[in-house]
Amino acid sequence: MSGRIDVHNHLIPPRYQARLDERGLTAGGLPAPAWSEDLALAAMDAHGVETAIVSVSTPGVHLGDDAEARELARHVNEYAAELAARHPGRFGFFATVTLPDVEGALAETAYAFDELHADGLILLANVDGRYLGDPEFEPLLAELDRRHAVVFVHPSKLPGPAADGIPPYIADFLLDTTRTAVSLVRADVIRRHPNITFILSHGGGFIPFAAHRLAMTMTFDSGRTVEDFLADLASFRVDTAQTSSPTSLPAALEFFGADKVIFGTDWPHASNSGVAYFTQRFAEFDLDATTRRTIEIDNARALLPRYTALHA
Repeated sequence: MSGRIDVHNHLIPPRYQARLDERGLTAGGLPAPAWSEDLALAAMDAHGVETAIVSVSTPGVHLGDDAEARELARHVNEYAAELAARHPGRFGFFATVTLPDVEGALAETAYAFDELHADGLILLANVDGRYLGDPEFEPLLAELDRRHAVVFVHPSKLPGPAADGIPPYIADFLLDTTRTAVSLVRADVIRRHPNITFILSHGGGFIPFAAHRLAMTMTFDSGRTVEDFLADLASFRVDTAQTSSPTSLPAALEFFGADKVIFGTDWPHASNSGVAYFTQRFAEFDLDATTRRTIEIDNARALLPRYTALHA
């Protein structure tokens, strides 16, 4: 075991999966992978992960009804907290909330942090086509800023129909992440709420490759400069899930810097073979020992101090 802290690791409580099955819902077109406590621990051991910060993937808990979403969020979060309590140091969790139900999300945020001691929140990149910079979500963002919260941002199904033959998880997820990051920057959330730490999934989508184009084109209807937009885009943290390749990882390190790149696997949705593929690419990547430890352990410890003693 290498002592890695994995900030992109999913759990699938059986009752939650049953609700998705009832409605024929999937995680962006992916069939439900097998998940259990024992399978999760075995995968962690196989991939050198000492601590997994688990979260529920897309489609989240709001399946069309506010009351159901509140009940399901409470169940999922208590399930995650109990998992963490049974395995101190092996599991933490990012709590799920009820967006677009903002009132419910505020209530669940308070419960998750104050009673369950969550490590942060997971927010989907878009909710019914509304991205995270939408003014409707401002009360939640203000509360998360007050709490100096860590927010893990996970892509979801793009608004509009999927392209024939291209399930959302293949390419759309990367665009969804990029869209919500641009939404947060254009709405000035990054500067209004500097105490929120956003972690973007999958290396930040297209941002490392397209940052200068994104920043330049954002100036077309703004009085801000390219440099302003680049600084805001570079302020995000990103995980390495499905990003540790010879083409993607150098771009993420170049644009965000090693101090903002955090280890992630995307298990079990990435599958054991998928996680093994990218974890092996990461192991083979030419990094000095200090940078490797920074990505695998220290950046997560800086954001999640409860794990500092465990990964000293």
